[in-house]
Amino acid sequence: MASRKMLSFKRAIVFAVFFLTAFILLRRSHTNANDPEPFRKPPPKPADTSNQHAGAKHDPSTASYTTEVESLSKDKPVPPQKALEDMSKMSLYDKLAYQYPYDVETKFPAYIWQTWKWTPASGEFTFRDQEASWTTLHPGFVHEVITDQVAVHLLRLLYASIPEVLEAYDALPQPVLKADFFRYLILLARGGIYSDIDTYAIRSALEWIPDSVPKESIGLVIGIEADPDRPDWADWYSRRIQFCQWTIQAKPGHPVLRDIVARITKETLKRKREGLFVSKDKSVVEFTGPAVWTDTIFDYFNDPRYFDMGASQGNITYLNFTKIVSPKKVGDVIVLPITSFSPGVQQMGAGDYDDPMAFVKHDFEGTWKPESERHIGEN
Repeated sequence: MASRKMLSFKRAIVFAVFFLTAFILLRRSHTNANDPEPFRKPPPKPADTSNQHAGAKHDPSTASYTTEVESLSKDKPVPPQKALEDMSKMSLYDKLAYQYPYDVETKFPAYIWQTWKWTPASGEFTFRDQEASWTTLHPGFVHEVITDQVAVHLLRLLYASIPEVLEAYDALPQPVLKADFFRYLILLARGGIYSDIDTYAIRSALEWIPDSVPKESIGLVIGIEADPDRPDWADWYSRRIQFCQWTIQAKPGHPVLRDIVARITKETLKRKREGLFVSKDKSVVEFTGPAVWTDTIFDYFNDPRYFDMGASQGNITYLNFTKIVSPKKVGDVIVLPITSFSPGVQQMGAGDYDDPMAFVKHDFEGTWKPESERHIGEN
């Protein structure tokens, strides 16, 4: 009798487990697939787009952006995307600002751009020592020597949405004009360092900005080409202080680059309509070279959109830079003394190649000029 009761009890347990299992399986089969799973984390809140342009203080025509991976961390939320705008109704300057916005707090891109008729892979390439000096002192940088053919395709990619820029580049009748224009265009779009193919890197670009100056406060590094403190300076140079454009370091979208690209584009298209282009070397300097480059920089220094002119004692002129021997910071621009990019010229106060402020050596090949006209004004 006791064994029968025990058997009945075991059967009851088995049946109970069976019915409980069946009940659970039946309940799951009727559960809606769209029902939320337990303990699932709620989705993040959508980004608040009401303050999309908050904090864009450096350049009122652009929104801030960053290319750093750490910007995805909790303390640096990803900014909302810009809404697409109709660029056909914008001015050329605004198109360039929209296409390539400027953020001074980003890092300088690790690019080195140079141009020549042949690449280092060609047997015709004769600047191997110069080119190698840049690669050696800048490990980890992307170093490109761009030929004329590659430049055309690269610019078509970068400026496809601004056809007037491409029209202006194609309309320039001389290689030197295209070479000048290309350096501004590539730095505006991609940033980094541009340096002529006949330059040697003496010190790494990591040393160009003084340690006392935060790199996130600088967007453009330039050097003085000429500081001719002599009565006949106008016979040799276009400006009393002339900034060199054979070596430039910039962050993408800098307003100076934006302005000079707009200037050259407008002037080129104007001359194309009039059928009038440059005929003398000095006109090259004024049209795309160091003269217009210098003018654009001084205009930027005195532009109330970027500088508080009310607190200024007057316009910034050549007097603020003549005979300087150390870097000078003006807003987000570092101006290097003549020794930095023109060492060894033995004039205008320039130091020698072993000077601590000597960063780049320029051979002054003037490869775009006839041989008889090279090195004019050097002595």
